[in-house]
Amino acid sequence: MQGLSEIEEKITESSAWENTKEFLSLHIDFTKDISISIFDMIVVVTAIVITTVVLKIFLRIITRNLPDADKGKFNVVYGYFRWLIYIIILLITLHSVGVNVTAVFAASAALLIGVGLALQTLFQDIISGVFILIDQSVHVGDIIEIEGKVGRVEEIKLRTTRAVTIDNKVLVIPNHLYLTNSLYNWTQNGTLTRESVDVGVAYGSDVQLVRKLLLQAASTHPDVISEPEPIVLFRDFGDSALNFRLVFTLNDSFKASFPKSDIRFEIDRLFRENNITIPFPQRDVHIIETK
Repeated sequence: MQGLSEIEEKITESSAWENTKEFLSLHIDFTKDISISIFDMIVVVTAIVITTVVLKIFLRIITRNLPDADKGKFNVVYGYFRWLIYIIILLITLHSVGVNVTAVFAASAALLIGVGLALQTLFQDIISGVFILIDQSVHVGDIIEIEGKVGRVEEIKLRTTRAVTIDNKVLVIPNHLYLTNSLYNWTQNGTLTRESVDVGVAYGSDVQLVRKLLLQAASTHPDVISEPEPIVLFRDFGDSALNFRLVFTLNDSFKASFPKSDIRFEIDRLFRENNITIPFPQRDVHIIETK
């Protein structure tokens, strides 16, 4: 025991130890109320490193037995809250080493307000991204329509959702738009969707023949599903035409414009062969002569 005491005294009295203590005691004064020593900074860095290691271990344990789809969703949520945990650990560590955290907030209040205003939309995007994952309103692979734009979701990220349109253009959607706009999810209930084509025929046409031809145009197309069967709705007696709607089911609504175009071509061909006229708007003009 006496030998150990002598060693400790020699280490304490050595110039190297004194220099190390002096170096670790050096303070960096940011303001008159905020002063951080080198030792405090080492403690903060160590706490951040330990937090990083613990979070990685926690992530591996939680996602070890999760399916790949759920694992991807959890990784996104983990990315959202990881930085929040870092901030909390940083504040706790600063407070434990004697730094006046209140003074830090007071000194940076103006900066934080400016940054908060500048990043307001960013925070809205992040919060909206969390809501998307929690309420499961949008998944990767879904076909969505927002602000008149349609795309297949390829990736849901921290701030944005990336979708690909039918013409292979990348559509980057800020996540906050989901909160401020109506979102149409075409495939949330499945890949089958009901589509329609509207057409008008001249007054005096055989409406039963029109119905037969419309059903023929839909049923002969290879992309139209036989169950449920296509139907024809007699919508209204219009100003210049009898209005019909052909309703049918497709298995890939993302490319619905192509089969709908084919069906319109077929309707025009069948109507011409059977002398069914598609009228154009007509107006009667009365000329009144005044003397």
